[in-house]
Amino acid sequence: MKNIITISLFALFLISISHAQEQLSRKQQADLQFNRFEYFNAAGLYLPLAEKKKPDVKVVEKLAACYRMMNDYGQAEKWYSVAIADPKAEALSHYYYAQALQTNQKFDAAKTQYQIYGSKTGKTEQMSFRINSCDSAAFWMKNPVNISIKNMQELNSSAADWGMNDYGRDGFVFTSERSLQKNPKIKDIYKWTGNPWLKLYLANAKGQLKEELTVATDLSLPSKTEYHVGPMVLNAAGDTAYVTIATREQRTALPVEKVVTERLYTRRLELISAVKKDGKWGDLKAFPYNNVKEYSLGNAAISKDGRILYFTSDRPGGQGKTDIWYSEKQADGSWGNPLNCGPEINTPEEENFPTIVTDGSLYYSSKGKIGLGGYDIYLSKGEKSKWGKSLNLKYPLNTTSDDFYLTSDDGRSGYFSSNRPGGLGNDDIYAFNRPDEPVVVAEKPVQPVVPKIPSDRPEKGQLFVIYYDFDRSKIRTDAVPVLDSLSVLMRKYPEIHVALSSHTDSRGNDDYNMILSDKRVKSAIAYLVKKGIASERITGKGYGETRLLNNCNNGVKCTEAKHQLNRRTEAMIVN
Repeated sequence: MKNIITISLFALFLISISHAQEQLSRKQQADLQFNRFEYFNAAGLYLPLAEKKKPDVKVVEKLAACYRMMNDYGQAEKWYSVAIADPKAEALSHYYYAQALQTNQKFDAAKTQYQIYGSKTGKTEQMSFRINSCDSAAFWMKNPVNISIKNMQELNSSAADWGMNDYGRDGFVFTSERSLQKNPKIKDIYKWTGNPWLKLYLANAKGQLKEELTVATDLSLPSKTEYHVGPMVLNAAGDTAYVTIATREQRTALPVEKVVTERLYTRRLELISAVKKDGKWGDLKAFPYNNVKEYSLGNAAISKDGRILYFTSDRPGGQGKTDIWYSEKQADGSWGNPLNCGPEINTPEEENFPTIVTDGSLYYSSKGKIGLGGYDIYLSKGEKSKWGKSLNLKYPLNTTSDDFYLTSDDGRSGYFSSNRPGGLGNDDIYAFNRPDEPVVVAEKPVQPVVPKIPSDRPEKGQLFVIYYDFDRSKIRTDAVPVLDSLSVLMRKYPEIHVALSSHTDSRGNDDYNMILSDKRVKSAIAYLVKKGIASERITGKGYGETRLLNNCNNGVKCTEAKHQLNRRTEAMIVN
């Protein structure tokens, strides 16, 4: 369900489809399936057309899109490469081609395609973010974190398996596309992927499959048709569960859109609660802020005291495409109005799959922060809308594929889900273990001191210093007042020139750090120029890790605060 926010199904037809398909060409049938989001079927129809000697570029682009939506990035890369060779290809095909290349760890080629897309659309600034992600991926993969990862082969199947959560003494509960029937019924096939609908399953304490877990059934919910069910999270007592489902509301309660000659109704995700009594789940209730006519809501996490419920939604008022929100339990037992977790967690892109560990830390996945590609898993400490700096868990826990839904008791070991190469299915469940220290969030970074603008002419050698996040060249918010004060000073005294020197900490490859420091000095210069300072008055150079301010050399273990001192740009008045 990681790539599903809405599920469009058929409401009514303006023509008889069984009769009409006899009159339609292969391309028309493929387009019809594509418009219905039936990518599995559409791909089979598009493929012979795309394999022709001179295929229609629109057919090739749609075939590539089918594979992309089914997370088959090998085939997506192949067909986007064919599409972009045609001058009539859409600019967006370069972007999707770049995504596939990045997922397949072809970073230089991916950066080229991101650049092409940026130049074609004028979105060069947005693409610099993607290019930086390629550089970070290459760096982190060359410098892996000390962590062991194991595929849960006895649990995984050839279908998608993900969302491993604690189920008390009985073991674990997880979400899967598998079917325990040898021949699944046609109605049980999700035509987006060609696989069965997601359901909940139990595993024993050793991570071995036990049985399907029935919570939402035809009898307990107002629909005769099964759709997605899962994931599921339990409260600390294990007697209350929060389950994500594809809504079972009647068609009359669902939004309808017109697609070509058909009207499709949209099934969004919603959250339900269930109470366990005498070993069975019942008393199903809808979360009061579900609104399937306007948005999806699901993939919940619950604080250990049961007072705060976190969830994912594309409801209005968020930071981006999907955000992580929270709701607090009120004195009367009801849930309060949802509030956004804020900009430290959420971005203009997708955030999803929140989980809460024993100490209250939040793990979640994001596509909107510098990472390796796809969904990366992040860790942050805090609660509600107040969170510390998010930490990327890096390679090999994160990869260029989608990595998501991490659960852990102590931050040292646990489970997560990924569609990385080498698995048994689309998504697999993996166990991880850190043999040294649990994952910790970086210490509070050094705060730049904003120099006061002197009333007299400033002296040669006066220094302005700003700091950077690890492996980043972007100007941080705490650096803005420092650069602003420098720009005010330079506007007041037009004869002043400054020399900038940028630096990194010792972690990572020496050559890579030299490149990174060059990016940092260019970023600082660009900020001053944007503030109206002539570029002729500014010089700059990157020094990589050659000018450390402490003993944090290669191989020396240092705190994050000590490393932070070295990640800096110094602006010095030279005349």
